[in-house]
Amino acid sequence: MHEQLRPASVTKVMTILLIMEALDSGVISLDTPIPCSENASSMGGSQIWLDVKESLTVNEMLKAICVVSANDCTVAMAEYLAGSEEAFVAKMNEKAKMLGMNDTTFKNCHGIDEDGHVTSSYDISLMSRELLVNHPSITNYTTIWMDSLRDGKSSLVNTNKLIRNYKGATGLKTGSTSVALYNLSASATRDDLSLIAVIMKAPTTKVRFSEATKLLDYGFSTYSYGEFGKKDDVIKQISVAKGTKNEVNAILENSCGALTKKGEEKNLVQNVNLADSVQAPVSKGQVLGEVTYSLNDEVVGRSNIVAESDVSSMSLWSITGQLFQTWYQLIR
Repeated sequence: MHEQLRPASVTKVMTILLIMEALDSGVISLDTPIPCSENASSMGGSQIWLDVKESLTVNEMLKAICVVSANDCTVAMAEYLAGSEEAFVAKMNEKAKMLGMNDTTFKNCHGIDEDGHVTSSYDISLMSRELLVNHPSITNYTTIWMDSLRDGKSSLVNTNKLIRNYKGATGLKTGSTSVALYNLSASATRDDLSLIAVIMKAPTTKVRFSEATKLLDYGFSTYSYGEFGKKDDVIKQISVAKGTKNEVNAILENSCGALTKKGEEKNLVQNVNLADSVQAPVSKGQVLGEVTYSLNDEVVGRSNIVAESDVSSMSLWSITGQLFQTWYQLIR
Protein backbone atom coordinates (compact mmCIF):
# COMPACT_ATOMS: atom_id res chain seq x y z
CA MET A 1 0.00 0.00 0.00
CA HIS A 2 3.05 2.29 0.25
CA GLU A 3 4.45 1.54 -3.21
CA GLN A 4 5.05 4.81 -5.03
CA LEU A 5 3.21 4.87 -8.34
CA ARG A 6 1.93 7.46 -10.79
CA PRO A 7 -1.59 8.55 -9.80
CA ALA A 8 -2.71 10.10 -13.10
CA SER A 9 -5.89 12.15 -12.59
CA VAL A 10 -6.51 10.78 -9.09
CA THR A 11 -4.09 13.65 -8.36
CA LYS A 12 -7.13 15.89 -8.67
CA VAL A 13 -8.47 14.66 -5.31
CA MET A 14 -5.90 17.00 -3.72
CA THR A 15 -6.70 19.81 -6.15
CA ILE A 16 -10.40 19.47 -5.34
CA LEU A 17 -9.62 19.40 -1.61
CA LEU A 18 -7.83 22.75 -1.83
CA ILE A 19 -10.67 24.21 -3.90
CA MET A 20 -13.18 23.11 -1.25
CA GLU A 21 -11.04 24.64 1.50
CA ALA A 22 -11.01 27.92 -0.41
CA LEU A 23 -14.79 27.74 -0.71
CA ASP A 24 -15.30 27.05 2.99
CA SER A 25 -12.96 29.86 4.02
CA GLY A 26 -14.75 32.38 1.80
CA VAL A 27 -11.81 33.00 -0.55
CA ILE A 28 -14.13 32.07 -3.43
CA SER A 29 -17.82 31.25 -3.85
CA LEU A 30 -19.56 28.88 -6.21
CA ASP A 31 -20.51 31.91 -8.33
CA THR A 32 -16.97 33.29 -8.62
CA PRO A 33 -16.04 33.56 -12.33
CA ILE A 34 -12.76 31.83 -13.19
CA PRO A 35 -10.88 33.03 -16.30
CA CYS A 36 -8.93 30.75 -18.61
CA SER A 37 -5.26 31.45 -19.37
CA GLU A 38 -3.31 30.41 -22.47
CA ASN A 39 -1.59 27.81 -20.30
CA ALA A 40 -4.88 26.33 -19.08
CA SER A 41 -6.40 26.22 -22.55
CA SER A 42 -3.34 24.41 -23.92
CA MET A 43 -3.66 21.41 -21.62
CA GLY A 44 -3.96 18.01 -23.25
CA GLY A 45 -5.72 14.89 -22.05
CA SER A 46 -9.21 15.09 -20.60
CA GLN A 47 -10.63 18.58 -21.11
CA ILE A 48 -13.68 20.62 -22.06
CA TRP A 49 -11.68 22.85 -24.45
CA LEU A 50 -11.74 26.06 -22.48
CA ASP A 51 -11.24 29.23 -24.49
CA VAL A 52 -9.19 32.18 -23.24
CA LYS A 53 -12.16 34.43 -24.01
CA GLU A 54 -14.51 32.58 -21.65
CA SER A 55 -14.82 32.16 -17.91
CA LEU A 56 -16.79 29.60 -15.95
CA THR A 57 -18.03 29.77 -12.38
CA VAL A 58 -16.41 27.70 -9.64
CA ASN A 59 -19.58 25.59 -9.65
CA GLU A 60 -19.12 24.82 -13.35
CA MET A 61 -15.39 24.23 -12.93
CA LEU A 62 -15.97 21.72 -10.12
CA LYS A 63 -18.53 19.93 -12.23
CA ALA A 64 -16.10 19.61 -15.13
CA ILE A 65 -13.23 18.50 -12.89
CA CYS A 66 -15.22 15.94 -10.89
CA VAL A 67 -17.29 14.48 -13.72
CA VAL A 68 -14.99 14.45 -16.76
CA SER A 69 -11.60 15.17 -15.12
CA ALA A 70 -11.04 18.35 -17.12
CA ASN A 71 -7.33 19.26 -17.07
CA ASP A 72 -7.92 22.75 -18.47
CA CYS A 73 -10.40 23.60 -15.69
CA THR A 74 -8.03 22.14 -13.09
CA VAL A 75 -5.17 24.41 -14.17
CA ALA A 76 -7.46 27.45 -14.44
CA MET A 77 -8.61 26.92 -10.83
CA ALA A 78 -5.02 26.40 -9.64
CA GLU A 79 -3.84 29.61 -11.30
CA TYR A 80 -6.73 31.62 -9.91
CA LEU A 81 -6.25 30.38 -6.34
CA ALA A 82 -2.45 30.58 -6.12
CA GLY A 83 -1.36 32.87 -8.95
CA SER A 84 0.40 30.07 -10.83
CA GLU A 85 0.24 26.32 -11.17
CA GLU A 86 3.69 26.04 -9.53
CA ALA A 87 2.53 27.96 -6.45
CA PHE A 88 -0.60 25.81 -6.24
CA VAL A 89 1.44 22.59 -6.46
CA ALA A 90 3.53 23.85 -3.54
CA LYS A 91 0.30 24.16 -1.55
CA MET A 92 -0.66 20.62 -2.61
CA ASN A 93 2.62 19.25 -1.27
CA GLU A 94 2.26 21.27 1.93
CA LYS A 95 -1.22 19.81 2.50
CA ALA A 96 0.04 16.32 1.71
CA LYS A 97 2.69 16.69 4.39
CA MET A 98 0.07 17.87 6.90
CA LEU A 99 -2.03 14.77 6.16
CA GLY A 100 0.91 12.40 6.66
CA MET A 101 1.13 11.50 2.98
CA ASN A 102 4.77 10.46 3.22
CA ASP A 103 4.82 8.54 -0.09
CA THR A 104 3.68 11.54 -2.13
CA THR A 105 5.35 14.19 -4.26
CA PHE A 106 3.17 16.29 -6.55
CA LYS A 107 4.74 17.89 -9.64
CA ASN A 108 1.50 19.19 -11.16
CA CYS A 109 -2.16 19.67 -10.25
CA HIS A 110 -3.73 17.47 -12.94
CA GLY A 111 -1.83 14.17 -13.01
CA ILE A 112 -0.42 14.11 -16.53
CA ASP A 113 2.69 11.90 -16.39
CA GLU A 114 5.79 13.66 -15.10
CA ASP A 115 8.93 12.16 -13.59
CA GLY A 116 8.81 12.28 -9.79
CA HIS A 117 5.04 12.82 -9.64
CA VAL A 118 4.13 9.88 -7.40
CA THR A 119 1.91 8.75 -4.56
CA SER A 120 0.66 5.50 -3.03
CA SER A 121 -2.69 3.83 -2.55
CA TYR A 122 -2.43 4.55 1.19
CA ASP A 123 -1.83 8.25 0.61
CA ILE A 124 -4.70 8.44 -1.87
CA SER A 125 -6.97 7.03 0.81
CA LEU A 126 -5.78 9.72 3.25
CA MET A 127 -6.58 12.66 0.99
CA SER A 128 -9.82 11.03 -0.16
CA ARG A 129 -10.96 10.65 3.44
CA GLU A 130 -10.00 14.26 4.23
CA LEU A 131 -12.10 15.47 1.30
CA LEU A 132 -15.15 13.34 2.10
CA VAL A 133 -15.16 13.84 5.88
CA ASN A 134 -14.51 17.59 5.98
CA HIS A 135 -16.18 18.62 2.72
CA PRO A 136 -19.11 16.21 2.25
CA SER A 137 -20.84 18.56 -0.19
CA ILE A 138 -18.30 17.46 -2.80
CA THR A 139 -20.50 14.43 -3.39
CA ASN A 140 -23.00 16.83 -5.02
CA TYR A 141 -20.48 16.76 -7.88
CA THR A 142 -18.82 13.35 -7.64
CA THR A 143 -22.19 11.54 -7.81
CA ILE A 144 -23.32 13.26 -11.03
CA TRP A 145 -23.71 10.68 -13.77
CA MET A 146 -24.64 12.94 -16.67
CA ASP A 147 -24.90 16.71 -16.97
CA SER A 148 -23.95 19.55 -19.28
CA LEU A 149 -22.29 22.97 -19.43
CA ARG A 150 -22.52 26.02 -21.69
CA ASP A 151 -26.32 25.94 -21.90
CA GLY A 152 -26.34 22.27 -22.84
CA LYS A 153 -23.72 22.56 -25.58
CA SER A 154 -21.10 20.56 -23.64
CA SER A 155 -22.17 17.13 -22.44
CA LEU A 156 -20.62 15.55 -19.36
CA VAL A 157 -20.61 11.81 -18.57
CA ASN A 158 -18.90 10.60 -15.41
CA THR A 159 -15.68 8.66 -15.93
CA ASN A 160 -16.46 6.70 -12.74
CA LYS A 161 -18.82 3.93 -13.86
CA LEU A 162 -19.44 2.83 -10.25
CA ILE A 163 -21.63 5.92 -9.79
CA ARG A 164 -24.18 4.25 -12.02
CA ASN A 165 -23.53 0.60 -11.18
CA TYR A 166 -22.62 0.34 -7.48
CA LYS A 167 -25.16 0.77 -4.69
CA GLY A 168 -24.21 3.62 -2.38
CA ALA A 169 -21.36 4.93 -4.55
CA THR A 170 -20.37 8.51 -3.64
CA GLY A 171 -17.35 9.02 -5.89
CA LEU A 172 -14.56 9.71 -6.02
CA LYS A 173 -12.00 10.03 -8.83
CA THR A 174 -10.64 8.08 -11.76
CA GLY A 175 -7.29 8.48 -13.49
CA SER A 176 -5.45 6.86 -16.37
CA THR A 177 -2.47 7.42 -18.65
CA SER A 178 -0.46 5.10 -20.87
CA VAL A 179 2.25 4.92 -18.18
CA ALA A 180 0.19 5.05 -14.97
CA LEU A 181 -2.42 2.68 -16.43
CA TYR A 182 -5.83 2.66 -14.69
CA ASN A 183 -6.30 4.15 -11.21
CA LEU A 184 -9.33 4.78 -9.03
CA SER A 185 -10.29 6.12 -5.63
CA ALA A 186 -13.75 4.63 -5.10
CA SER A 187 -15.99 5.66 -2.21
CA ALA A 188 -19.37 4.35 -1.10
CA THR A 189 -21.71 4.57 1.90
CA ARG A 190 -24.21 2.01 3.17
CA ASP A 191 -25.94 1.89 6.56
CA ASP A 192 -23.82 4.75 7.97
CA LEU A 193 -20.60 2.95 7.01
CA SER A 194 -18.40 4.82 4.52
CA LEU A 195 -15.52 3.05 2.76
CA ILE A 196 -12.77 4.00 0.33
CA ALA A 197 -11.14 1.49 -2.04
CA VAL A 198 -8.03 2.51 -3.97
CA ILE A 199 -6.85 0.78 -7.13
CA MET A 200 -3.57 1.66 -8.86
CA LYS A 201 -1.95 0.43 -12.07
CA ALA A 202 -4.80 -1.85 -13.11
CA PRO A 203 -4.21 -3.22 -16.63
CA THR A 204 -7.64 -2.21 -17.93
CA THR A 205 -10.48 0.08 -16.95
CA LYS A 206 -12.71 -2.97 -16.47
CA VAL A 207 -10.25 -4.46 -13.96
CA ARG A 208 -10.01 -1.28 -11.88
CA PHE A 209 -13.78 -1.15 -11.43
CA SER A 210 -14.14 -4.89 -10.73
CA GLU A 211 -11.29 -4.84 -8.17
CA ALA A 212 -12.73 -1.77 -6.44
CA THR A 213 -16.10 -3.51 -6.31
CA LYS A 214 -14.50 -6.57 -4.66
CA LEU A 215 -12.81 -4.42 -2.01
CA LEU A 216 -15.96 -2.45 -1.22
CA ASP A 217 -18.07 -5.62 -1.11
CA TYR A 218 -15.60 -7.16 1.33
CA GLY A 219 -15.73 -4.08 3.55
CA PHE A 220 -19.51 -3.91 3.66
CA SER A 221 -19.90 -7.65 4.28
CA THR A 222 -17.24 -7.80 7.01
CA TYR A 223 -17.57 -4.54 8.95
CA SER A 224 -20.28 -2.35 10.40
CA TYR A 225 -20.36 1.07 11.97
CA GLY A 226 -22.00 1.09 15.37
CA GLU A 227 -23.16 4.37 16.85
CA PHE A 228 -23.10 4.21 20.64
CA GLY A 229 -24.72 7.55 21.26
CA LYS A 230 -25.78 10.69 19.45
CA LYS A 231 -24.73 14.23 20.18
CA ASP A 232 -26.85 15.73 23.00
CA ASP A 233 -27.98 12.32 24.32
CA VAL A 234 -28.50 12.57 28.10
CA ILE A 235 -26.10 10.30 29.99
CA LYS A 236 -27.56 11.14 33.41
CA GLN A 237 -28.69 14.02 35.61
CA ILE A 238 -26.16 15.17 38.16
CA SER A 239 -26.82 17.31 41.21
CA VAL A 240 -25.58 20.89 41.41
CA ALA A 241 -24.39 22.24 44.76
CA LYS A 242 -25.17 25.87 45.62
CA GLY A 243 -26.90 26.41 42.30
CA THR A 244 -30.15 28.07 41.27
CA LYS A 245 -31.12 24.64 39.97
CA ASN A 246 -30.61 21.39 41.83
CA GLU A 247 -29.67 19.33 38.76
CA VAL A 248 -28.21 19.62 35.27
CA ASN A 249 -28.35 17.18 32.37
CA ALA A 250 -24.98 15.67 31.47
CA ILE A 251 -25.03 15.08 27.71
CA LEU A 252 -22.71 13.76 24.98
CA GLU A 253 -20.65 16.51 23.37
CA ASN A 254 -20.41 14.60 20.08
CA SER A 255 -21.90 11.56 18.43
CA CYS A 256 -19.79 8.52 19.15
CA GLY A 257 -19.31 5.29 17.25
CA ALA A 258 -16.75 2.83 15.96
CA LEU A 259 -15.92 0.47 13.14
CA THR A 260 -16.20 -3.15 14.24
CA LYS A 261 -16.24 -6.54 12.61
CA LYS A 262 -19.77 -7.82 12.29
CA GLY A 263 -20.70 -9.89 15.34
CA GLU A 264 -18.26 -8.13 17.67
CA GLU A 265 -20.72 -5.40 18.65
CA LYS A 266 -21.81 -7.49 21.67
CA ASN A 267 -18.28 -7.24 23.09
CA LEU A 268 -18.33 -3.45 23.31
CA VAL A 269 -18.02 -2.05 26.84
CA GLN A 270 -19.11 1.43 27.91
CA ASN A 271 -17.16 3.24 30.65
CA VAL A 272 -18.57 6.47 32.09
CA ASN A 273 -16.26 8.72 34.08
CA LEU A 274 -18.56 11.31 35.65
CA ALA A 275 -18.86 12.80 39.14
CA ASP A 276 -22.20 12.52 40.97
CA SER A 277 -22.31 16.27 41.60
CA VAL A 278 -20.81 19.55 40.51
CA GLN A 279 -20.64 22.94 42.19
CA ALA A 280 -22.22 26.04 40.68
CA PRO A 281 -21.70 28.02 38.60
CA VAL A 282 -21.99 25.64 35.64
CA SER A 283 -21.59 26.83 32.04
CA LYS A 284 -23.40 25.30 29.08
CA GLY A 285 -20.90 23.00 27.34
CA GLN A 286 -18.69 22.73 30.42
CA VAL A 287 -16.86 19.40 30.44
CA LEU A 288 -18.16 17.26 33.29
CA GLY A 289 -16.63 13.91 32.39
CA GLU A 290 -15.92 11.45 29.60
CA VAL A 291 -17.42 8.30 28.15
CA THR A 292 -15.26 5.71 26.40
CA TYR A 293 -16.15 2.57 24.48
CA SER A 294 -13.78 -0.40 24.44
CA LEU A 295 -13.55 -3.54 22.35
CA ASN A 296 -11.28 -6.31 23.62
CA ASP A 297 -9.66 -3.81 26.01
CA GLU A 298 -8.90 -1.36 23.21
CA VAL A 299 -10.61 2.06 23.27
CA VAL A 300 -12.46 2.45 19.96
CA GLY A 301 -14.55 5.55 20.71
CA ARG A 302 -14.84 8.40 23.18
CA SER A 303 -16.71 11.63 23.81
CA ASN A 304 -16.71 14.35 26.43
CA ILE A 305 -19.76 14.61 28.67
CA VAL A 306 -20.83 18.24 28.99
CA ALA A 307 -23.46 20.34 30.74
CA GLU A 308 -26.64 20.87 28.74
CA SER A 309 -27.37 24.30 30.23
CA ASP A 310 -26.08 27.07 32.46
CA VAL A 311 -26.67 26.92 36.21
CA SER A 312 -25.90 30.09 38.14
CA SER A 313 -24.60 30.22 41.69
CA MET A 314 -27.14 31.04 44.37
CA SER A 315 -26.95 34.61 45.65
CA LEU A 316 -26.91 35.42 49.36
CA TRP A 317 -30.56 36.46 49.04
CA SER A 318 -31.45 33.12 47.37
CA ILE A 319 -29.65 31.15 50.09
CA THR A 320 -31.46 33.15 52.81
CA GLY A 321 -34.81 32.57 51.12
CA GLN A 322 -34.17 28.86 50.79
CA LEU A 323 -33.18 28.59 54.46
CA PHE A 324 -36.31 30.49 55.48
CA GLN A 325 -38.50 28.24 53.36
CA THR A 326 -36.91 25.13 54.90
CA TRP A 327 -37.35 26.55 58.44
CA TYR A 328 -40.98 27.46 57.68
CA GLN A 329 -41.78 23.95 56.48
CA LEU A 330 -40.20 22.44 59.60
CA ILE A 331 -42.26 24.48 62.07
CA ARG A 332 -45.60 24.01 60.31
